Amino acid sequence: TMKLLLLLALVGLAQGFQTRVPLRRMKSLRQRLQEQGLLESYLEQHPYNLAAKYFPGIAVEPLENYMDDEYFGTISIGTPPQEFTVVFDTGSSNLWVPSVFCSSPACRNHNRFNPVESSTFLSTNDTLFIAYGTGSMTGVLGYDTVNVAGINVRHQIFGLAETEPGDFFYYTPFDGILGLAFPSIASSGATPVFDNMMMENLVDRHLFSVYLSRDSQGGSFVLFGAIDPYYTTKGISWIPLSAETYWQISMERYSQHSLPSGWCHRGYGNHSVGCSYPGLPDPHEAPWRQLQWRGEASGCSLGHLIPAGMAVSNLPNLIFHIHGKEFPVPPRAYQSNGYCTLGFQGMDVPTEEGELWILGDVFIREYYIIFDRANNKVGLSRLP
Repeated sequence: TMKLLLLLALVGLAQGFQTRVPLRRMKSLRQRLQEQGLLESYLEQHPYNLAAKYFPGIAVEPLENYMDDEYFGTISIGTPPQEFTVVFDTGSSNLWVPSVFCSSPACRNHNRFNPVESSTFLSTNDTLFIAYGTGSMTGVLGYDTVNVAGINVRHQIFGLAETEPGDFFYYTPFDGILGLAFPSIASSGATPVFDNMMMENLVDRHLFSVYLSRDSQGGSFVLFGAIDPYYTTKGISWIPLSAETYWQISMERYSQHSLPSGWCHRGYGNHSVGCSYPGLPDPHEAPWRQLQWRGEASGCSLGHLIPAGMAVSNLPNLIFHIHGKEFPVPPRAYQSNGYCTLGFQGMDVPTEEGELWILGDVFIREYYIIFDRANNKVGLSRLP
C-alpha cells in the first residue's frame, strides 16, 4: 500500500524521559480507562485529548483499527475546521486529502476539502503528483491550519487531490494520507507536517511513537513529542537509520527459530505504518511457495496458502537480526484468515544498497516503535 534496506512503515528512537510527571499521569488515565473498558468510548468523545490541553508538546492521536489491515485517525483542516480521516504513513512525507475539485469516484465517496469555506486557506499554482505502491493522486498545493491531535499547525502546506485514478482509494475507509517520513522524499518539496511541528516548537521532543493494537481491538495511537513508558517496560533497542529518506535501517540477516535460513546475508528494512504486510523480496518467498504446495489448501484464494490442517503452532518464528539483536515475529502475528493465508507479499525492488524489505503492520503490532528525528534512530520495544 504505501512505503529493511529494512523500511519500518510507522516507526523512531528517543533517549531519556524528561517529562515524567505528564506522561505518568497520561499513562494512569489510559490504564484506568482500559481496566474499566471505557478507553474506546473516551477516545471517541475526546478526539483532542486532555494531554494536549494540559501538557503542551505532548499529544495523542487515537487510531482506528480497521480489521488489522489499516489504521487511521482524524485530523482537521481550515477555519472553521473540516474533518478528514487519514493514514499516518511513515513511508511517505506528504499530507493530502480529496478536494471539491476532484470528480474521481474515489473522491466522491470520501470527505472533500472546500477551500472556499476556510478563511485561512492560501492557494498556490504548484501541482502535486504522488504514486504509492498501490494507488496514486494528482492535485494542487495550498496552505491552511491543520489540527493533529489537538496541535494546531498553522500555514501547513498540503495537497488538494484533483484526481485519484483507479479503485484503490475508492475502497479505503480513510480519506487521505499524512506522511511522517523525511522531507527529502516529499513530492514537490512540500514541508511535512511533523517537520513544521518541530520548527514551530509544537512538540516537547522531536520524536513520535506508535502503538498498533491486535485483533481489531481499540487503543492504537500515535504519540507526538513523547514516549509512553507503559509500553517500554521491556526496554528499548535503538537502531541508527541507514538513510534519512524513509525510516530505513540495515538488517544483518533473517532466520527461522534463530537458525540461519540462507535467505539473505544482508538486507535492509523500512518500518512502515502505511503497509499492512511485511514485504519480502521475491527470492525469499520460495519457502512459502513450497509450504503452499505440501498439502491441499481449500477455500482460500488470497495471499500465500497454508496447507489444510496445518496448525499455527507448526509455523516458524520469523527472526530479524538488526543491529546485533534479534527481533522475533511469532506465527500468530503473520498468519491470518483462519488457517488460510500468511501475511506476506512479494516484492521486486532492487536498490544499489541491497534488497529492499518492508516491515509493516504485522511486525509493528509486536513492538512499540519510536521514531526519533533528533537522533535519526528508531526504537523498538517488545510488547507483552
